[in-house]
Amino acid sequence: MRPTVHDIAAAAGVSLATVDRVLNQRPGVRHVTREKVETAIRELGYIRDVAAANLAKGRTYPLVFILPASDNSFMHGLNAEIRQAVLRSPAERTDIRTIEVPAFDPAALVSVLEELSRERPCGIAMVATDAPEVRATVDRLVRERFPIVTLVSDLTGSLRHHYAGVDNIAAGRTAARLLGRFLGPRKGEIAVLAGSMLVRDHRERLEGFAAVMAAEFPHLAILPVLEGRDDPEVAHMLVADALGNAGIIGVYSLGAGNRGLIRALKEKAVDRTLTVIAHELTAHTRAALIDNTIDAILNQDAGHEVRSAIRVLKAKADGLAVIEAQERIRLDIFLKDNLP
Repeated sequence: MRPTVHDIAAAAGVSLATVDRVLNQRPGVRHVTREKVETAIRELGYIRDVAAANLAKGRTYPLVFILPASDNSFMHGLNAEIRQAVLRSPAERTDIRTIEVPAFDPAALVSVLEELSRERPCGIAMVATDAPEVRATVDRLVRERFPIVTLVSDLTGSLRHHYAGVDNIAAGRTAARLLGRFLGPRKGEIAVLAGSMLVRDHRERLEGFAAVMAAEFPHLAILPVLEGRDDPEVAHMLVADALGNAGIIGVYSLGAGNRGLIRALKEKAVDRTLTVIAHELTAHTRAALIDNTIDAILNQDAGHEVRSAIRVLKAKADGLAVIEAQERIRLDIFLKDNLP
């Protein structure tokens, strides 16, 4: 049976009010009395249910999501999931707001983080731009006891508390295996479309993709990466130009810009011997999967990522452990035959 505050009071020979003051680190308790209570806590093995205590006190958790401002269908979906979380706020005792920063702009992200450090919310979830100045700012805030979770794109090597997203190296490896198996023994070139190599998720996907291609499908040559900057128009222009190369037999869209990619594929009336693998199931990629413009989609559940970030930030604010298995984000593979 778990020990209670009544057990602590009896063991220390003090009142319940004194135990409460010690547990909540309030003044008004003599040093010798505080030591008696702390000794009783240790000897009894008492574990405080911080979440329950906060619920009893009606605590609300102010949380901030920092997202890139871009015309990116996946980010629109992520925003929609955050809005759903806002609707759940009364039940989950959260106060959530979203701040948008220019995409791929480390200075803008650092500026927002600095401003939030003065406001002191209970936690920050951010789509990270991988840059030294961002890492240094995150590390400083964590040392100042700010819970920080990276979302979708990680900041490896930083002190951030948790990453809510898929294993992007594994995602890139999976894309390479699918593309290689679909293409079989055919020799040719592979076009790769990314948002920007400034974000770690895109770099890691490319790393995993290139490793499997080199090891198992050396007859397929990867062309230099096209960076569409999460802009459908830029992506359309880059892909349309690249498809003038008759040697391209496959396309890997490892980030955003799928609307531009799809438009370029349709305009060029590309021979369906071209195989296309893309990321993120949206209304646009779903339609392209159904009409055979895209062959396979690798997807991450934005709703799970948002819910995971909120759970982790609340746990860190309360000093509680995170259940890693619950927070693991899976990678889904969709063909036109198994669309949800």
